[in-house]
Amino acid sequence: MGHGLDRLLEGRRLSPVQRRIARYLGDHLDEAIFLSSVELADRAGVSQPSVTRFAVGLGFAGYPELRQALRPLVVGDRVPPRAGDPRNANDLQTAIDVEIGNLRGVREGLADPSTVAELGAALAGCEPLPVLGLRVSSGLATTFAYFARRIHPDVRLMVHGGSELADGLHAARRAGAGWLVAVVLPRYPAEAVAALNQARELDLRTAVITDRRDVPFEADVLLDAPVGERLVFDSHAAPLALAMVLVEAMADAAPLRTQARLEEYERMTDQGGVFVE
Repeated sequence: MGHGLDRLLEGRRLSPVQRRIARYLGDHLDEAIFLSSVELADRAGVSQPSVTRFAVGLGFAGYPELRQALRPLVVGDRVPPRAGDPRNANDLQTAIDVEIGNLRGVREGLADPSTVAELGAALAGCEPLPVLGLRVSSGLATTFAYFARRIHPDVRLMVHGGSELADGLHAARRAGAGWLVAVVLPRYPAEAVAALNQARELDLRTAVITDRRDVPFEADVLLDAPVGERLVFDSHAAPLALAMVLVEAMADAAPLRTQARLEEYERMTDQGGVFVE
């Protein structure tokens, strides 16, 4: 996308449909400024009301006003880009560039690792350790739980909602859990937010991996790493890196147990022929 359009979209949380519109505008801005909302909808593969909602969401009265605001950007985009200019990158490369920037942000946030180290120590000593992730967050929660189980004796993964989730929280608390690790990435499921509230009612402290600080829920410890928003669906490279850093902190907090469990795991996989050499 052109730099001017990027500035217009900066800080906006776009739905998958809106991202399709934004991508079409970025790729075809020269012609898009002459299209009606119906024509733009047809070219982008969305409905005409979606185009109107997109314009209103950006603060315009409607699509004609957005189109008028976009026209000056075309002149700027016709300036030939210099060698090495980010405008030479295609959309897929730009999406990866955004993720690289997100990872740099996580790295800078770890300049003082005390928060992660202290949380890792608390989670290492929490038995059992419940881990929550619903809908799109279930994948990252599953990955976190998979590796945490290699070094922790009792990790309980919860990726289903309803009464099963409520039962899981109660069972973990009765078994002695003091913490809940939750992955809550956008769009934030109402059921996950309700589970965080239930956890606090059960006197469980909450550690949440999410995408930003200003989220519509509370946590005792909030670990934020931005998601990539340049593709139709979010990419989660930075939250995944942060989750693995937290597993590392748990391992560092209990080095003897970590070593013993990892050695036991290696013996088990060797004897069972689990992996191909």
